[in-house]
Formats: sequence, structure tokens, C-alpha cells
Amino acid sequence: MPVSDSVDLESGTETGDEETPDGLPINELFHSLQGEGTLAGVPSTFVRTSGCNLRCWFCDSYHTSWEPTHAWLGLEELLAEIEARDAEHVVLTGGEPLLHAESVDLLEALAERGYHTTVETNGTIYRDAPIDLASISPKLASSTPTPERAPADADADEWEQRHERDRIDMDALARLVEAYDVQLKFVVTDGDDMPEILELLGDLRDAADVPIGDDDVLLMPEGATRERLAETRTRVADLAMEYGFRYTPRLHVDLWNDAPET
Repeated sequence: MPVSDSVDLESGTETGDEETPDGLPINELFHSLQGEGTLAGVPSTFVRTSGCNLRCWFCDSYHTSWEPTHAWLGLEELLAEIEARDAEHVVLTGGEPLLHAESVDLLEALAERGYHTTVETNGTIYRDAPIDLASISPKLASSTPTPERAPADADADEWEQRHERDRIDMDALARLVEAYDVQLKFVVTDGDDMPEILELLGDLRDAADVPIGDDDVLLMPEGATRERLAETRTRVADLAMEYGFRYTPRLHVDLWNDAPET
């Protein structure tokens, strides 16, 4: 499904409008293979919302964050689009889909219809919803944008401060891991990221009332193109073996590079 319209989700409204329309701001809705995590390779319908409360400099869906675009779809229209794609697995992703309260309505409707749902989230927002797998990707310090590594027309100074301030919410992370089956998926560039991952895991294990096993921790190579993945994947795989965590590929990048709707 194509995208349309620019959106200003910092204020929660469509550019030029005074009120937010009903429904969800949808950037993409498509059928593909899950490319990441424990369900990699599973045919799935992806519902990608627009808008994010963070700004990772390497974001592979910049059209939901740095340059957000969308079309507004109501619940019934969304369900019709999903049902037409005939997949048992639905992935709600973004941007940050849990920004939107309407995501709960969609997840409840999908649960009623027997779909398996994965929600891909940065872990800074908790919502009470039927989620089969919470795919949580806490953002490390290496994700923070700077004027040297952000889009040329972006307000990098402002986003550097906001992103660094908001990228970890330990209370939200603990509530998510207590409520749902989870995978903790870290985007890793190299070994310099590992001390922060270990510290964050230690803090989260102290904060949460449920165990978090090493099998729940996935290391994923940073890279939105085949060329970039070729630079990072081997050293991240080596780190996964060294530390006893799982390695996750980015199959969609390997298969389709950085093409949209993959």
C-alpha cells in the first residue's frame, strides 16, 4: 500500500489539520517474510504505523520518523486489508506503534480473529493489549543522532538531546517483559556496544519480576543495506557466540536490500 501525506506526530496532528483523524496513521501495509528475530522467515502481514518518539540515526524506516508520511486508515479498513493478505501472522511495527492508543483496538480485533501478533517496539511505552510476541529493541547510546550522522535538514541538536533523554524507560521495559512473551533485540555495530547491553540487562533483570534468559536476548547487525550488513554481520555473530546470546539476521535486507514494503 502506498504512503501519502506528511504528518507531524510531535503534536499528534496531521500537518495543516487541527484534529487527528480517527484510525491509525499507516505508512505501509504489505505481505512479506518476517526478516528478524525468532520468527524470521515466517510469512506475515506488516502494518507499519507512522510516527516515533525517538530518532535513531541509522533508522531503516526513516519515512516513519525523520520524514514521516502516512495515510489514515480506520479499524474496519485495516482489518479488511489484513484479511485480504491471508497470513496467520501480523506484525505491528513502525515508527513506534505503541505511541497510538488506537493500536490497542487493532490488536484486540486481531486477537478476536485468531491472528498471531508481533509488536515491534522500542520499549519506551507500555500498553495493555493482547500481544503474542513483544519484540523489544531498546536503543543504545550508539543510536543517538548527532549533527554528523543525521539527515541534513533535520534538527539534529534537538533530537540528540530528546533521543538520549528518552531512549530507555526502565519502568516501561519491566512492564513489557512481565506482561508478554518477549525478545530483546539489540542493534549492534561492534563490541563497543556490549558493556551497555550487559549493564542494561542487569538493570532490567533487577527491575522485572520475571526471569530474562540469555535466549531472550538477540543481537542484530546494524545495517539497512546489503553493503552495510556485509560490514557488521560477522563481528555481531562472533559477539553472539562469545556472550551466549542469540544472533538474528535481517533477511529482508539480504533478500531485497533497502526496497520499501519488504
